[in-house]
Amino acid sequence: MARAIAAALAAAMITFSPDHSSALGLSVFSGFAILSALVLFLSAWLVFPSGARGTVLLLGAIDVIAGMVAGVGPLRSDALFYAVVICWAVASGLAEGVSGLLARRAAQTTPARSQARDAIVIGALGVLLGAALMIPAGFALAVPGGYALHYTVAEAHQAFTLTGMTIAVGVFGGYAAVVAVYLGIAGFSPRESEDPVRAADAAASDEHSGGAA
Repeated sequence: MARAIAAALAAAMITFSPDHSSALGLSVFSGFAILSALVLFLSAWLVFPSGARGTVLLLGAIDVIAGMVAGVGPLRSDALFYAVVICWAVASGLAEGVSGLLARRAAQTTPARSQARDAIVIGALGVLLGAALMIPAGFALAVPGGYALHYTVAEAHQAFTLTGMTIAVGVFGGYAAVVAVYLGIAGFSPRESEDPVRAADAAASDEHSGGAA
């Protein structure tokens, strides 16, 4: 649930800001990544057993490294935004998605399957974010000055420019919003504490033992 809050904050800051520059995008991403890393590190310590902390710690490390790089003010640029966010999205997405697939194969209870499914979905969204950002990044490399669409709103008597960076920051904001909604729903959804089949088998076994006694 804490990860949903971090994603919601990032989505809100981008959505309600008129500035979609790389500086704003990196600033918001830095806060989002570092806050997510803190949540993951705390959950590894407080929630996960000692034998199941590897993936959580790996994701936290990826988040904190990306967040710290994005937080270096003098280095903020369009190129840094594309490089950091794409690398982070692909690395964290693959790590979480693969861990979810492995956990789903080994899951024996309904809560474990639900957690594995959530990891697969969030991982897939991360990889999708990285792939989506490669499009404006490709334009930035291929076209001098990057993609830019100049248009005029006659009613407002103003001219505007839609740049590739504006689109890229908006895509990250959309990703954060989807993650926030998905994890928020998952956090509030009731989950069974035990697999119903196993519970039924255990109950039948208890009844059989009691009858035999």
